[in-house]
Amino acid sequence: MTQQIRRTAAASAALVLGVTACGGGSENAEATAWVLNGGVWPVVEEDIQGWSEENPDHAIQSESFANDVYKERIRLAVGSGEAPTLIVGWTGGTLLEYVEGDYVLDITEETAELNERLIDSVAENGIVDGATYAVPMNNVQPVVLYYNQDVFDEVGAEVPTDWDEMLTVIAEFNEAGVYPFALAGSSLWPMLMWSAYLTDRIGGPEAFEAVVAGEADAWSHPAIIEAIERIQELEQRGAFDPNYTGLSADQNEDAHLMADGHAAMLLQGSWVYSRLLDEQPDFVASGALGVTGFPSIPGGEGHPDSVVGNPANFWSVSTDASEEEQEAALSYLSEHLFNDEYVDQMLATGNIPPLEGLEDQIAEAENSEFLSFVYESVQEAPSFQLSWDQAVDPSQEQALLENLDLAFQGQITPEEFAENMNATQPGAE
Repeated sequence: MTQQIRRTAAASAALVLGVTACGGGSENAEATAWVLNGGVWPVVEEDIQGWSEENPDHAIQSESFANDVYKERIRLAVGSGEAPTLIVGWTGGTLLEYVEGDYVLDITEETAELNERLIDSVAENGIVDGATYAVPMNNVQPVVLYYNQDVFDEVGAEVPTDWDEMLTVIAEFNEAGVYPFALAGSSLWPMLMWSAYLTDRIGGPEAFEAVVAGEADAWSHPAIIEAIERIQELEQRGAFDPNYTGLSADQNEDAHLMADGHAAMLLQGSWVYSRLLDEQPDFVASGALGVTGFPSIPGGEGHPDSVVGNPANFWSVSTDASEEEQEAALSYLSEHLFNDEYVDQMLATGNIPPLEGLEDQIAEAENSEFLSFVYESVQEAPSFQLSWDQAVDPSQEQALLENLDLAFQGQITPEEFAENMNATQPGAE
């Protein structure tokens, strides 16, 4: 669905953090791009470097950051007029705020040919009020359920397909002394994957769409309340590593816990696969790594094939960059992004570009089983819900993470979670 919601000027002003924009570009300066590290990101940096070597007049200098560090730095940089020329984003509420504040360019004309190659459901996330302000620049990123087949075989358990089966295997793994699920709790955002999937399975995509639309008391939707209740039930049943609050997703500690056999399952983004290829190649090569969809909820209104996660990361172009810097960025997007070599490298590292017609290339890829699962999941999903922290108004993000953390640990009730979040809705008094 094309994003049509526009934030108020007051919400947009929050991005500035009290700093007056002073311009991020200077005449004759080199265009810049900040990227993340790990997973597919080295491929992105290599592509930018290759472009720069072939086009020295339109060169782009890249710099990489850990995920959480990047998120902290980019908001201040954009608001202060010191953003890189190419801005990595997740769309959702932040992109809407960027557009409202005139921080990013309308790139509809320059990316028209590129958009014709993209999967529509992914590309639409970069469109606001009919104009393109961001284009996908790496892999589709649904959240999937990873599991260690060797651990399942040792315990004699079956991979769960619904809620009741999941409760059964949690008990079986606890009895065997294996953590049922790894969870990187210190990073907080992995907890959102649980609340998002459970809400979607219980109430369908409409439950959270009301939150995104800014409706009053939307967080009190019965599906959200029940999702938090089920999360607390999981915690009480010992579903998660008891030390989960100390695990970091930036360090891939949750995935290592599963790969090393200490945990049986992991709910995480598809980007984890490429990191495991790099950091745990023997585990992946052994065939023990399995992947499936999130279990269904009997009686739930949501479709069992719907997915949540990030359609991709997206490039936007800063309005504070100089004309020369903007020209370099736009040339890169229109002439080079998703070139054949880039696509081949992404597939080789276990990542799916958001392009139509990749079936034959995926079938020939070394990681075809995983790639096919992800590609088909995205294409067949009735809905693809954007990660909650990216979908909500940016002013709500920190409160969401903090309150969900409290809910996971049983320090607030589901009703208190909803009450606290309702108070953060734009316009709430």
